[in-house]
Parts: sequence; structure tokens; C-alpha cells
Amino acid sequence: MNHPSTLRGYFITGLLIWVPLAITLWLLEVIVTTMDQSLALLPASWHPHVLTGWNIPGMGVLLTVLVIFVTGLLTRNFLGQRLVKLWENLLSRIPIVNSIYSSVKQVSDTLFSPEGNAFRKALLVQYPRQGVWTIAFQTGKPAAEISEHVAGEMISVYVPTTPNPTSGFFLMMPRSDVTELRMSVDEALKYVVSMGVVVPRRTPGVQSGTPGATRTSGGAVLGSDPAQGVPAQSSTPDPERPADTDRQGPKHS
Repeated sequence: MNHPSTLRGYFITGLLIWVPLAITLWLLEVIVTTMDQSLALLPASWHPHVLTGWNIPGMGVLLTVLVIFVTGLLTRNFLGQRLVKLWENLLSRIPIVNSIYSSVKQVSDTLFSPEGNAFRKALLVQYPRQGVWTIAFQTGKPAAEISEHVAGEMISVYVPTTPNPTSGFFLMMPRSDVTELRMSVDEALKYVVSMGVVVPRRTPGVQSGTPGATRTSGGAVLGSDPAQGVPAQSSTPDPERPADTDRQGPKHS
């Protein structure tokens, strides 16, 4: 028995269990600690350790969620919208703050708006050259001025980098060059971050093989070669179709 290899395998197995757990707990601690700083907004006599005598972690999370909820509730009426507009007009008069706030607000409105289409679809595109495929996300449609200078229907896509999906490339591509995937956006993000290790579950009804492949009535899978534009046909038989026999009958010796 190869004892060093066995011990190394046990050690790696232990790492695969403890490393994700440790990172998860560390991130939760950072988030809770950061949100607990919102308790500084309360009067000193209202702090949990003063009222209960105990320092209860996580109370800042509840306060943050409550403030966000109340803010959304108040800004849904006419008076709240007027206050928001006055606040935005005030920020727009500050030179440096104006550029930062307007950019962040546009991105947040696009990402979190229920009516927005940003990151609602996972796509398969050819990038950086023909024949090389990668995961992308639909972010919308090009501006009207850009659409006037290009032919055909175009869409805006974001191609993330691996393993950090927060950086990437913004591309405008013809819709005909894009293949929509049935995997969810979360599954596609995990696929990108894991560098292809975490494979999404196969969605029922999706044909394997070339993207955009369809099955003919004879059972063959037809796909298009994007680099050559020539349909390709595989020799996959149809299990429900009987094999072809010699129409001239059996040959006698």
C-alpha cells in the first residue's frame, strides 16, 4: 500500500470539507460585523448591550434590513418620491459626488429593477475567436445610436473572466450569433467561477452536442458549424426507427 498517497488523499479530502466552511463562516462574520456598525445610528441608551446587558451579534443586520424596508416603503408614495428627487438634485450639484452617485445609481437600477433584463439569461457565445466558446450574460440592447450604424438585431452581452466574474468584457453581438442556455444565471456563474469544475445539471429536453442542434424526423442530429456555416449531420440512429434492410432480399449463395 502506498501510505504517502493515501495520507495525502485523506488530507485533501479534509481540506475540501473545511476550506469552504471556513470561508463561508469568515464571510458571514465580515458581513455581520460590518452591519453591526449601523447600531451607531441609534442613541447610546438604545444599544442592545445597554438594554439587555449582553452584546448580541447580528442586531445590526436586523436594523439594516429594517431601515432598507422602511426606506422602500416610504419612497413608494408621492411624498417619498419628491424627497428622493430633492436628495438627488442636491447630490448632482456636488462635482465629484455627482459622477460617482449617478454611475452607481444607473448600474443598480439596471441590475435590481424588476423590469430590467440585465443578467436574466445565460448565453453561449464565440469569444475571443471563432470556434472558441464561452459563457456570457445578456445585459440588454445597444443604444439607439449604435443600432443605426449596424445591420441586424444586436444584443449587449457581458463576458466574465475566471475566476473573478466581476471583471470581464462588454460586447455587442448579433442575436443570430448567440445561443441561449437553459441553465440558470446562478448555475452559469458557478460554472465560470469554478473554471468549469462545477458542471450545471443537465436540463431535460436539451440536446447534447453542437449548440443549436435539432433532431430530424429520422433521428439524426443536425447542427451548424459556426466557423464554416455548413450543416453537419451525425450518424446517431433513432431508437424508435427500425434499421434499414436490404430491399432486394437476402442473397443466396
